[in-house]
Amino acid sequence: MKISFERWSSQLCVVPSIGMTIDASRMGEIPALEWTPAFDAMAALEAGAIANPDENRQVGHYWLRAPELAPTPEQREAIEGALRQVKAFATHVHSGRIAAPAGGKFTDVLVVGIGGSALGPQLAARALGTACDDKMVLHFLDNTDPDGFDVVLDRLRARLPYTLVLVISKSGGTKETRNGMLEVKRAMEDSHVPFAAHAVAITGEGSALDKLAVSEQWLARFPMWDWVGGRTSELSAVGLLPAALQGIDIDAFLDGARDADVATRVRDPLKNPAARLAACWHAAGRGRGEKDMVVLPYKDRLELFSRYLQQLVMESLGKEHDLAGKQVHQGLAVYGNKGSTDQHAYVQQLRDGVQNFFVTFIEVLRDRHKPPFEVEPGVTAGDYLFGFLEGTRRALFEAGRPSLTITLDDVSPRTLGALIAVFERAVGLYASLVGINAYHQPGVEAGKKAAGDVLALQAKVVEHLAMHAGMHDVDSIARGAGSDDRELVFKICDHLAANGRLQRELQSSGEPWRARFSK
Repeated sequence: MKISFERWSSQLCVVPSIGMTIDASRMGEIPALEWTPAFDAMAALEAGAIANPDENRQVGHYWLRAPELAPTPEQREAIEGALRQVKAFATHVHSGRIAAPAGGKFTDVLVVGIGGSALGPQLAARALGTACDDKMVLHFLDNTDPDGFDVVLDRLRARLPYTLVLVISKSGGTKETRNGMLEVKRAMEDSHVPFAAHAVAITGEGSALDKLAVSEQWLARFPMWDWVGGRTSELSAVGLLPAALQGIDIDAFLDGARDADVATRVRDPLKNPAARLAACWHAAGRGRGEKDMVVLPYKDRLELFSRYLQQLVMESLGKEHDLAGKQVHQGLAVYGNKGSTDQHAYVQQLRDGVQNFFVTFIEVLRDRHKPPFEVEPGVTAGDYLFGFLEGTRRALFEAGRPSLTITLDDVSPRTLGALIAVFERAVGLYASLVGINAYHQPGVEAGKKAAGDVLALQAKVVEHLAMHAGMHDVDSIARGAGSDDRELVFKICDHLAANGRLQRELQSSGEPWRARFSK
């Protein structure tokens, strides 16, 4: 089974201004949709409407690359001022005007954040970094895993005196980020390095983190705003400062996103790349997210793109209720790795297994910046990569598996900025088509509350054991802590015992849940 040339060419959305083409020829029939309300909603959002009604907030990430579109002079100046501050700070660090207290230039940057405060900077660092030309080396703490902290900090130990620490949290109350900051501070103090003289806050004005940075006289502070969500913050100081310190051309990054925004305002859904993506998603999952999106970039530099999209797409579209309050359980699951690695991983299932997905291939035309090298007469490694991509999408189509292909001229600051911007707009348009709020995240907040409840119960368990000597079984500990959740009480005790914070006595039966614990 083959695609006719006429079918293929008629389904191309070609956008020369951003070096991108979207091929939807292998997505099957894409029904016509009513686009006017979605385009109107996006126009209102960009004009400053309250586009996040649940939190009574504007949604202004599009203004970050076009400050002249911001609805107020104050917002425009805030954006332009932050960009000037980012550029000046990076220039002064690179020149040594802002130097390490130990003497000499800063060499490394440690980014402490989670979710949107880490995924975007990680993607840009991996996609745009070079081993020999980067001005600084970036490292990340993006979880609250103590062992993960140790791995990164042990690697940095000798260079801590020359490491800048960027702590990123809009609210300043994100526990994972706070924990990472405290671990870094302890490591620096253990190495006699003054943390405050190395620390930079990227946060909301007046947040807990902002107040801490002021009181401890940190090296610098950069703004975050309520009208920019974490998952759309890569083109704010959150992403621009790490990129600028690494040596990435952030003007080109912003230019690519701005030009993509222009292209995605076009009201013809066949010529608008974001609308084309949203239409493909809608067709594949019948507007209900019935099929997962498998993202396969055939480029090592874009290996993290599927992780970035997991937050951008799934946090935006995974909603229980629509805008009218009706229970709808919307969403679009995203997973992926990279090609051609996946020739030897899950492409087998994609070709022959359950049909619960559609594929988004990402093709990059330029193989490398160095001269070509032939691994066989007339054939380069890049030719093989191209062959695997084309062969895989044809094999999937022959098996009736839908796919779309995004082709980029290259991977550069400009094309990465455009790619991010196109997917941001696609998410917003799709959300309008299915009638949900793409800009809040009630499920995330519920998870944070549940974690707080676990830690509150842990405190009661420890307090009870501290007040009652000897070994106690789970039933008695639960009663003493005032909880009827014996499973959770056992899990708390088991975790604490594994880390030497409680004593554990196993019973002869060997059944772990019958263990006894003491302080």
